[in-house]
Amino acid sequence: MNHAILIVAFICLLLIVVTVTVLYMIQNHKNKKYKEKLDKLEIEKNKLDSSPVIPELSKVESYLNNEKLEAMYNNWKERLDSIRSNQIPKITDMLLDADYSLSKMDYKKTIYKIAKLEMEIYKVRTNSEFLLNEIKEITDSEERNRAVVTKQKIKYRELYQKFQSTKSEFAQTAEIVELQFENIANRFEEFENLMEKNEYTEVKPVVENIDSMIKHMGVLIEELPGIMLLANDILPKKIEEAMKKYNEMNEKGFPLDYLNIEYNVKEAENKIEDIKNRAMSLNIEDSLFDLKVLLDYFESIFTDFEKEKVNRVDYEEANKIFKKKYNKTSVLINDILKSVDQLRELYNLSDTDLQRLYNIKTDLDKLDADYKVLIEHTSNNTFAYSRLTNEIENLSLKLSRLNSQVDSILDSVGSMKEDEARARQQLDEIKGILKQAKDKIKEYNLPVIPKNYYVELNDAQSAIKEMVKELDKKPITIEVLNIRVDTARDLVLKLFQTTKEMVRTAMFAEMAIVYGNRYRSNVTDLDKYLRYAENLFYKGEYKKSLEVSINSLNKVENGIYDKLLNLYSNN
Repeated sequence: MNHAILIVAFICLLLIVVTVTVLYMIQNHKNKKYKEKLDKLEIEKNKLDSSPVIPELSKVESYLNNEKLEAMYNNWKERLDSIRSNQIPKITDMLLDADYSLSKMDYKKTIYKIAKLEMEIYKVRTNSEFLLNEIKEITDSEERNRAVVTKQKIKYRELYQKFQSTKSEFAQTAEIVELQFENIANRFEEFENLMEKNEYTEVKPVVENIDSMIKHMGVLIEELPGIMLLANDILPKKIEEAMKKYNEMNEKGFPLDYLNIEYNVKEAENKIEDIKNRAMSLNIEDSLFDLKVLLDYFESIFTDFEKEKVNRVDYEEANKIFKKKYNKTSVLINDILKSVDQLRELYNLSDTDLQRLYNIKTDLDKLDADYKVLIEHTSNNTFAYSRLTNEIENLSLKLSRLNSQVDSILDSVGSMKEDEARARQQLDEIKGILKQAKDKIKEYNLPVIPKNYYVELNDAQSAIKEMVKELDKKPITIEVLNIRVDTARDLVLKLFQTTKEMVRTAMFAEMAIVYGNRYRSNVTDLDKYLRYAENLFYKGEYKKSLEVSINSLNKVENGIYDKLLNLYSNN
């Protein structure tokens, strides 16, 4: 029992020792981490204390030769004193305060104070750097500005050399450009005077001004020769050439008012004059662009002139074709309208067909009115030929549609005439077929003609009479006529086929009876069947007669039907 208690006590003691050790290690780690941060912040503070602002500010003392620089120096000195006397000591106090909180293991306050320290150090460092840059703007002024001005002088010499080699291209602006070079040279001298007097506060504007003038001179040297060439030579010649061509085409009757050439030429001349005036004050902003736009415009005018020439040819050709087609259509429709009464006497024309004719005449009159307006516009040079061509093409399209309608009506009337002619031709053919049927009946002397044959004959003859009656009508109704033709033709063809079949059957039946006579005396009952077949034949029942004779003979001589058929074919 005592042994167990000792073990438990030992374990508890061990746990306490381990816990204390772990807590100590954690505590030590935190102390070490925050201590390192404070040490780094102190190093940053020391850097601020050893800032190069003081040496730079001492350099300014040797340049104090004007009130402006002296005022700047006093301002910088006051700001430096504030940093060294107030801001940096404040950081020192804040470091001590944070270190004290850390020693008390008050980590929450320590973290808060470290954050404030970082912000304060950043603020003081920014103030110090900004102050240093302002001071160095003066202390480094000579070295920096001389480097810039040296490059400017090199660029100046390059531009001046290029100007001298192309001076003639600058025309009347050459003297102005020369004066501008002198102005730049004067600015260089002004720079040197300021540097000699250590007036560094006045140097920067001069250097910036030189830079601006050099850049502007670069643009002048690059663009001004082209501007003067376009304004003095190329564009005036283009304008003169365009006006000459314009006047020539006006004399030839081309409608060019829509191009506004004269107005645009005047505006272009004003623009050119303005550009030349501005060039004398070396203001060439957008001048080259504007001149190139004008050049493109005058070059495009010649394209417009050529288009007008082509369009005029197209228009005159289209006009000639339209006029020819219109006159042809007009004469045709007038002839048709003059023949309307005659056509109505010949054919039963519908009200729809007649209305279509009158509508076409109305549309044709409207088309003629539109055409006269177009011709009027052509004669007074109101519109361009491109537009006139479009108008004549539209009129031609309308005329084509009217022609299609006229063709449709002509086809309809022509079809009626063709149907009438075809009906009269078919009447002769139908009569011929009827005559062939009658002749075939007469050719073979049949003992009896069946009654149904006379019915078909009567129907065919009646249909022919109806057909003749329809042809003799005035006006003819083509639809009815076609029905009469079809009916008559079908009935006559049916009669002809009936005649042909009846005659063939009768001949075949008679042949079978004659062929069977050879067996009458030798074959039992054959004579009885053949006599029955003869009776049927003389009654006009030729088909039954043939069936009886063939069936009776087939018992005597197998295949007799094919044999008789062969004999019939040979005959």
